[in-house]
Amino acid sequence: QVQLVESGGGLVQAGGSLRLSCAASGSIFSIGAMGWFRQAPGKQRELVAAITSGGSTNYADSVKGRFAISRDNAKNTVYLQMNSLKPDDTAVYYCNAETIVRDYWGQGTQVTVSS
Repeated sequence: QVQLVESGGGLVQAGGSLRLSCAASGSIFSIGAMGWFRQAPGKQRELVAAITSGGSTNYADSVKGRFAISRDNAKNTVYLQMNSLKPDDTAVYYCNAETIVRDYWGQGTQVTVSS
């Protein structure tokens, strides 16, 4: 079992920045890639950014150049630095961890960007 706890969401004005953190515990040795997804009201959950255990990254086109995902394996934590935030970035952000058996999800953290 893997437990994921997110933090760092909140309310920010357009153009501002936030940093999300996701701390993993439990069977962390089994984790491969980790990522951040988001779900806005009335929309499907979508991938925002992902990072492999080796550090390779992948971003949604809508956040390229504004968001950066990073991973501290010593702290079992993945981060999402979000800059130049837009109202369209408003959503609940979920941390995800992949293992061979299944994916694990955090409880979600709300990010609200005001115009």
